[in-house]
Amino acid sequence: MAGTLFLIPVPLGPTAPQESLPANVLAAVRPLTYFVVEQAKTARAFLKAAGTDLPLQELQLQELNEHTKANQLDRLLEPLRAGHDVGLLSEAGCPAVADPGANLVALAQQENIRVVPLIGPSSLLLALMASGLNGQRFAFQGYLPAKDADRTKMLRDLESESKKRQQTQLFIETPYRNRAMFDAILQACQPSTRLTVATDLTLPGESVLTRSIAGWKKQTPPEIERRPTVFLLLA
Repeated sequence: MAGTLFLIPVPLGPTAPQESLPANVLAAVRPLTYFVVEQAKTARAFLKAAGTDLPLQELQLQELNEHTKANQLDRLLEPLRAGHDVGLLSEAGCPAVADPGANLVALAQQENIRVVPLIGPSSLLLALMASGLNGQRFAFQGYLPAKDADRTKMLRDLESESKKRQQTQLFIETPYRNRAMFDAILQACQPSTRLTVATDLTLPGESVLTRSIAGWKKQTPPEIERRPTVFLLLA
């Protein structure tokens, strides 16, 4: 009988796992020996803080990240096929959401391996909850194009789609380009469109602010450079 693939959430920043993860999630982590992780170094730091039944050096960690090739995924299922439970970790937040772990989950589903998602912080849902925008219809767009012209076109397309469907659009950016994204949104979108900027969610510096584009232009820009941020807009 195959093992179970546990999808283990990770805190969104440098906080103790006990502060943002339920006790049953930590209890599920402790007995595991096998893990698939985005980066081994940071995963070990999380596992040390969360607590494991085995010493860290006895845990089996395999990496799955943007450098993993499609033909390398199959071997990551071998412990599961052998009957061992495996924990899948992202760098932060929930695995398989805006995360390469989704590819492993897809393979597990194809082989009828049991997949168990565990409760933990999701920056996307937390941002949506606090935004005041439409929580009935929403879409996550991931990263937008980096080139100015392509990004502007995408923002206008998303704004048009949002207006047509009354759908909240969520997207993210590499933290060091957050300010460039913010400025691009103000230039591309209509004055009445509402924009939420959600930064450092669950962390001491957390900030979630919703303003119209016209309102944002009248105030000091938010301090978001190099800080994890989710952008949401509703036309």
